Amino acid sequence: MYLFNPDNDLALAHFGLNYTPPASARKMAQDLALLPLWYGGDESVVAEGRLNGEYLSQLKSLFPIKSELLAFHEIPDYQQETFKPWGWNPALRKRLLGVGVREGELPSLADLERLREYSNRKNAVKMLGALKAFNPHFCGESHFFTDLAELRAYLSSSDGDKLLKMPLSGSGKGIVRIVGAITEKQQDWCRRVIQQQGGVVAEPVFDKVQDWAMEFEMKDGKARFVGYSLFSAAASGTYVGNELLPENEMESRLCELVDLEIIEALKSALEKELSANFSLFFGFLGVDMMFCRNADGKFSLHPCVEINVRMNMGLVAHCFRKRFVNPVSKGVFRIAYFKREDEALSFVAKMREKYPLSFVDGKIRSGFLPLTATDGDTNYVAFAIIG
Repeated sequence: MYLFNPDNDLALAHFGLNYTPPASARKMAQDLALLPLWYGGDESVVAEGRLNGEYLSQLKSLFPIKSELLAFHEIPDYQQETFKPWGWNPALRKRLLGVGVREGELPSLADLERLREYSNRKNAVKMLGALKAFNPHFCGESHFFTDLAELRAYLSSSDGDKLLKMPLSGSGKGIVRIVGAITEKQQDWCRRVIQQQGGVVAEPVFDKVQDWAMEFEMKDGKARFVGYSLFSAAASGTYVGNELLPENEMESRLCELVDLEIIEALKSALEKELSANFSLFFGFLGVDMMFCRNADGKFSLHPCVEINVRMNMGLVAHCFRKRFVNPVSKGVFRIAYFKREDEALSFVAKMREKYPLSFVDGKIRSGFLPLTATDGDTNYVAFAIIG
């Protein structure tokens, strides 16, 4: 059974049994509870409320979906199934124990300690160094500092804006941009992060042209390539959406900026490095990358910006397209936020009218599809536009 818990990164960073996610994360989990329908096969999904049940019934009239919905308290009756949350953390473990799930069905606290270590951004710093040694033409620079004086020395050693990152934080969270000299307030932030998480990641700001990722599955200590992800993010780093393209077309897009031989070599190098460094992890992970514009106007490949040791939206888009979209159709997958009451409902109604669904061989050829349920109180909507 599957559970969408988007607060996982924050909960893993906190690592407390009694962690309470912020209201925005709780609302996202509520609004997007049906998201696992699109990547979880036909297994059960933990999603509560009449609205989700009614929308699932509508979806079953369009697609060969066999999943059923479970309330959280019903989970113990399905212990024969493998429980697959978006990500694991101690607070979720405690919550599952509280509704009667047996301890043997759950990862141990030692397992979660290891997962927390795997999720630390200092692993991306290490991986970037290994990949640049493998190919000196890769761009990218990232450092892990445990001493504030050394961090300040690095920040003043070159011109240009810098990014400071918490080693553990949510996607698009825990990032501070240094413009010019570091301020006293920013230094106080660094002191707290070093005290709480053991260090701060620092890197220059690059002239980004395209975000992308390679997605992998770890099983029996080996990393296996799953697919590419072409995605976009807001200036804050918050995820916006993915392009839905045939795999060969995504590869062709990437090859407009770098030779295929380099991509294939990077893929092989990452399979080797991930297998060596995350051998005890089981599940999906993604390595975020980007193409950057150099001073001479040419492009370079940054091979490791982040490592997401959990399910991620690029994989959701990949699975959704593979299962439900006509193989030659193209489109976009998006997560949108609507602040005002009824705004999401109005958006969905207008888009359905503007882009009616059409099918070929049981898969979407074109049109607009909300992937999650919507009503007047909805703030977050996942949707796809095909064609």
